[in-house]
Amino acid sequence: MPNYKETIRNILGEIPLTAEFYYELKKKNQPFTRYSLKNIQANLPQMLEDIKAGKKTCENPKNIFVFASLHYWIEHAATVALYFGAMGHNVTFGYLPYSDWQKPVNKFDLRRQDIYTKKILENAEKYIKIQSFLPLHPSYKKLPDEITEIIKEVSSYDTQYTLQVEDFAEDEPLYEMRLNANENFARMVYAWLLENKPDYIIIPNGTIQEMGVLYRIAKWMQIPVTTYEFGEQRKRIWIAQNREVMRQETDDLWEARKSIPLDDAEFEKMRNMLSARQRADLWGNFTRRWQGTGKVGSEKIRAELKLDDRPIVFLATNVLGDSLTLGRQTFSKNMAEWIERTVQYFAERRDAQLVIRVHPGETLTHGQSMVDVVNRLMPMLPSHIHLIKPTDKINSYDIVDIATVGLVYTTTMGLEMPMSGVPVIVSGQTHYRGRGFTMDPESWVSYYRMIGNILDNPQSAALSEEQVKAAWQYAYSFFFEYARPFPWHLVKMWDDYEKRPMSYVLSSQGQEEFSRTFEYMIGKPLDWNEIFSEKKD
Repeated sequence: MPNYKETIRNILGEIPLTAEFYYELKKKNQPFTRYSLKNIQANLPQMLEDIKAGKKTCENPKNIFVFASLHYWIEHAATVALYFGAMGHNVTFGYLPYSDWQKPVNKFDLRRQDIYTKKILENAEKYIKIQSFLPLHPSYKKLPDEITEIIKEVSSYDTQYTLQVEDFAEDEPLYEMRLNANENFARMVYAWLLENKPDYIIIPNGTIQEMGVLYRIAKWMQIPVTTYEFGEQRKRIWIAQNREVMRQETDDLWEARKSIPLDDAEFEKMRNMLSARQRADLWGNFTRRWQGTGKVGSEKIRAELKLDDRPIVFLATNVLGDSLTLGRQTFSKNMAEWIERTVQYFAERRDAQLVIRVHPGETLTHGQSMVDVVNRLMPMLPSHIHLIKPTDKINSYDIVDIATVGLVYTTTMGLEMPMSGVPVIVSGQTHYRGRGFTMDPESWVSYYRMIGNILDNPQSAALSEEQVKAAWQYAYSFFFEYARPFPWHLVKMWDDYEKRPMSYVLSSQGQEEFSRTFEYMIGKPLDWNEIFSEKKD
């Protein structure tokens, strides 16, 4: 049945000044549906007063372009842009006024949301330039082939991420919608970059949606770019210079850190955090529980799963479609194929027991479950293969305690198992792969050979004391050093801002605490050797 309201709104969206008239008449400075900037609207007047009082002079100001789409990222990125404006740089804040990336928004509502955004941010133009990418008409000149491929890649990731699938049909409506949206933006932003030539670009995420398109175009155009994201820790940020932040590339960090043993305080800090994860407790400034139930012990878990004395192989899955799985295949087509072929292998290996732990985080998702992947392949599992569903009240760390070997794709469990002395085979591209304490096959042949060797001779894969220590060092470095100090986490952004407003961040104390991270965002080399040398001092 036709949606007449949407049709009318699309027609009105094509008529000049209709959205402007409606905005002034009905909804002045009020949010539209889910698209709300009420938090920055409430805080902006005082923020601008704080900038006025604390504005710095920059001897060599940079031309900085900060971009975001989606209203929650717009509030965060606009605040970041205002910080750099306060530091004396020439800043353009670009945005697309979206509240949703999963379905089309009629042109009338988009124009209203754009007007609303401009009105909310208009006073910020004292310090930064505001650039909407909604009203710009895309150029229909032929795009370079490289940008066409970028559009396809990001649209594919958008579809996988949204539907939480790894495969989809070529005529999938969401893919076609994302392809159109990403192409329109690519045309506009490519022309804008050619004309304006920023010195530096800052983008949240940088993997998916229009933000992923801009990141890849900037890289192709050789414009320096920083991507940023947030993990579970408050007051910390992940940043990546000229890299995709969700790749969590830690080569430089580990090269500088691996020769520095943990001191007693660092070891205790890591031990306490790991213990909290195992107990399903919150800890420190982490905001997430990693398990839904506490540990019960080795004997009880063996009895509950009906496990005997044969070697136990623990396969821990990721959440399908999570940004940590997009494009992370090494030798398998994707994670689902890796699971399927592993189950097929173990169906013939009755000398071992395979325990598949489907990620508990699947309870919060709507996409295909890894339970379905296993059941579709083998509806009746043999007695030596055990499937633990995401809703089952079983603590994954109980399985670690009895495992002979772990099999992982990219889950952090593959880092934690070596910390307990359990050897791990890593099948996806993840940040801890190749650090010296995991086994990292490059083909199906080497993968099966590694599993076979361990089952035939479990002692052959025993981790050395040095490997276990390296796993602890790496874990500490990833959890406590890779994330840098930052005043405002995306989640609970405005609670953070109340504690650390712009006036504090611009103060001498705030600069001492956070200025280096902001400098990294605009190109200061992130020199881990320098950071660790200062730490030693």
